[in-house]
This record gives sequence, structure tokens and C-alpha cells, in this order.
Amino acid sequence: MRVAIAIAALVFGSIAFHLLSPWWQTPIASNWGSIDSALTITLWICAIAFVSLNLFMALALMRFRHRPGNRAHYEPENALLEKRLTFWTTIGIVGMLAPGLAAWSQYVTVPKDAAIVEAVGQQWQWSFRFPGPDGVLGTTAVSHMTTDNPFGLDPRDPFGRDDILVETNELHLPVGKPVKMVLRSKDVLHDFYVPEFRAKMDLVPGIVTYFWMTPTRKGKYDILCAELCGVGHHEMRGIVIVELRKDFDAWLLQQPNFGQMMAQASPVQVTVPLAIAHAHPGMTPASGGLR
Repeated sequence: MRVAIAIAALVFGSIAFHLLSPWWQTPIASNWGSIDSALTITLWICAIAFVSLNLFMALALMRFRHRPGNRAHYEPENALLEKRLTFWTTIGIVGMLAPGLAAWSQYVTVPKDAAIVEAVGQQWQWSFRFPGPDGVLGTTAVSHMTTDNPFGLDPRDPFGRDDILVETNELHLPVGKPVKMVLRSKDVLHDFYVPEFRAKMDLVPGIVTYFWMTPTRKGKYDILCAELCGVGHHEMRGIVIVELRKDFDAWLLQQPNFGQMMAQASPVQVTVPLAIAHAHPGMTPASGGLR
């Protein structure tokens, strides 16, 4: 009896906590309303299953508890009950998977007019790269990384000379423009995540990953690392500022390109150990700049 009361209290307490909780989703600022819809459907299905199963268990404990004179009825199998459970479990799983798969299909299908922005993660900071006027990102490799070339661009690649480099944690994006975020890590696993964009993806050493989104609201949003990446993980934060196109263009003009940085670089560069260079293959170029 006490266990049944405790289970019922857990159910109603969980419902009250959800309804009265101050922790809700941040206002969405991108095109990914389908991800919110998938999460909402999953929440409702899980909530119905949680409430139904736990209240049924509490009711069964109360109704069929031991009492003098009562004898339990032993029924080892019930084919009808098993079929019903299988049917409703299948409906619940399909209901959770289908919206997520539909959203994922859109998530990895980048529009042809999407701009390219590269985000580079390292312990424990972000940096960013934009294509120059040629609209193409130059090739990179860990073997090219030095103190004067932290992005690892190939100095011999002509497509990389005009690449615009942002070595701060502040990223600017124009509102209403589809953007393909190309992700690269210098060291360990990281994850690029802006809660208001509902979009995130891991940065894996040696692999280029990506996702796309369209910022829909002007504002300033936090960039978080959603992958435990070391003792300074909590400090790996950045800012993305979504603004009008003219303001974005003005900001972009103030950023240096790779050719300018190499011209100002010291003639003596710090080389990367061969063991590190062999551990990570080079990156391929990507096209489609912010134009």
C-alpha cells in the first residue's frame, strides 16, 4: 500500500514539476521548428507511457495486495495482452522515430544557396573562417599549423589566400541567410551548439562535419561546447551575433584574410611534430561563400 502511494505521488509530483518548472526551451531563432516538433512529440509519448504504466502499477498494487481469504489467480501467458502491448509499443516507437528522421533528412540536406562558415574548436576556444571573394575555402592540414598559421591553411593553395580569418570567439551572421557550418577540431572532441538555433554537431579530430541552419531573429546568442572536452570545458563559450546584411558586411570587411596575416607573420615559424601531422589527414576545400 505504501509503495503504491509513493508511486502515485511520484507521478503527480513529476507532472507538477514539469508544469511549474522555470526551465523551458529558449525562444527559437532559426528555421528548425521541425526539431522542436520532434522533441514535443517525444515528450508527449514518453509522458503518456510514464503516467499510464506507473499509475497502472500503483493500481495493481492496491487492488491485488495480499488480504486474508484472497487467493491469487495464476495465468502464465496471455496472448491477447502481449499482442496489445506489442502493438502500442510499436506505435509509440514509430511516433518518436518518424518526426526525428524527417527532421534529420532536412538537417543534412544543405540548400544550394547556403553560405559557408567554418568553425574551428580547440581547448578551449572557438575561431572561424569565411571564404573570400572567390567563394571557396582553401585546403588545410595539421602539418601546416604554426603559431603564425593557427588554422593550418596550405600556403601554396591559391584558394586560401583570400580566406577571412576570425581568431576571436565572436561570430557574426546575416539574418535570413542559409548557412552551412563546416566544423573542424584541432585536438579532441568538441560540439558546436547554439540553443536558440536548435542545431548542434560534434567536431571530430581528423574529420570535417557539418550542419546547416537559417538564422531568423536578430540578436546575440551563446555558442556552447556540448561535448566534455577537458577541465576547461565549461569555459569554451563564444557569441554569435545575428544582424542585418549591411552590418554583417561592415564587420566582415574589418577582418583580416590569410594573405595579410602571412605577410605580417614572423619568418621563423613553429612547426608541428610529425607524429601529430601524420595522425590527422588534410581537409578538403569547400565552396559557397557568403555573397
